[in-house]
Amino acid sequence: MNAPQLVVHRDKELMAEAAAARLITKIVDAQAARGSASVVLTGGRNGNGLLAALRAAPARDAIDWTRLDLWWGDERFLPEGDPERNVTQAREALLDSVPLDPARVHAMPASDGPYGSDVEAAAAAYAAQLAAAAEPGDHGGVPAFDVLMLGVGPDTHVASLFPELPAVRETERTVVGVHGAPKPPPIRISLTLPAIRAAREVWLLAAGADKAKAAAIALSGAGEIQAPAAGARGQARTLWLLDAAAASELPRDLYPPASA
Repeated sequence: MNAPQLVVHRDKELMAEAAAARLITKIVDAQAARGSASVVLTGGRNGNGLLAALRAAPARDAIDWTRLDLWWGDERFLPEGDPERNVTQAREALLDSVPLDPARVHAMPASDGPYGSDVEAAAAAYAAQLAAAAEPGDHGGVPAFDVLMLGVGPDTHVASLFPELPAVRETERTVVGVHGAPKPPPIRISLTLPAIRAAREVWLLAAGADKAKAAAIALSGAGEIQAPAAGARGQARTLWLLDAAAASELPRDLYPPASA
């Protein structure tokens, strides 16, 4: 794995716009090289802010949306269409505005779906879907995602991997049901660290002063059990995209020499 790279932007709006532009370039390059691209979306204010910025970007039309696979890093185990579900928020922010192939939008199961309230069965079904999409040379039974995006919580959680909880300790499965999450709702579905680390690039998004301590902890050598964000790494690149407020507590030796 590689050392994290950091880019610090003036504010969260500029961070979202720059990240959207970066994502457009990455998707277009992947489609030119391999015919299609695969991206894992994240929810939360930073993930949805990026999607809204992407919707507003004129260059979004450079993407062939019909050749893009979308996955999710985690999901709240709530009924289909619930406004708190990441996929519901993503549809509002971007997905309903672009010509995606519905068969390539891989939402995690809802609590009123075919698996009912059995979150473990729902997680296993998503793991099977990932495995079916993986190519022979891909790592760990999941596709080699071109970009996997993660929001960073104030407690250093990423996806629905919270400090010290069983899900962050998982080393075999790619998707797990999460019980007792410390922020509501308590039941969720999440990719695990092995699945996250199969991605070509992992981008961690953090904006706001409430993320400053988490960023400093995760980037200062903390263990992944205590600080799950520290364990989120890409095969080729690990990129932290921050605004100035989220970067405010970083040790000076970590602060990037150039920022936007």
